[in-house]
Amino acid sequence: MLADARKNFPGLTFVLGNAARFNFAEPFDAVFSNAVLHWVKDADGAVASIARALRPGGRFIAEFGGHGNIATVLAALRAVLGPDADQQSPWYYPSIGEYAPILERHNLEVRNASLFDRPTPLEGQDGMEHWLRMFCQSYLSQVPPERESDIVRRLVEHLRPKLYRDGIWTVDYRRIRIVSTRAA
Repeated sequence: MLADARKNFPGLTFVLGNAARFNFAEPFDAVFSNAVLHWVKDADGAVASIARALRPGGRFIAEFGGHGNIATVLAALRAVLGPDADQQSPWYYPSIGEYAPILERHNLEVRNASLFDRPTPLEGQDGMEHWLRMFCQSYLSQVPPERESDIVRRLVEHLRPKLYRDGIWTVDYRRIRIVSTRAA
């Protein structure tokens, strides 16, 4: 992704780093994040890094998975893999009430926050299988390779009654959208 970004936008600088521990010499006017922060379990570290990266009055705007995101998929993972499946989750899906205090603790004033459903259709008859194989590796890597296809098949069948309609798979995404500014 970085190679593509550098090729497509040669006038910009792209840096690979840890979202929970980054620093820049000069502050920015804005930080924008889309579909990233639900992959960062160290929310406090990420917000501290973001706040350090902003000049006073700088904006932080983000959208990411919020409380209840992919609830049907998570229930299927528990049903097929057992109650310990939650321990393998790579995600952090906070509520607004949970996330706003983290922002405020790091001198970011929340100007707007919303939690909303964003049902997302997947492409093709095998859309759910592809989605599971792409995003659920932390779960699938825990099963023997010879059982992976069976587990995915069982997950797909478990999800079909709720997420498959009229030939289309739709994942039950819920998103948080945050607009905040760094206090002076």
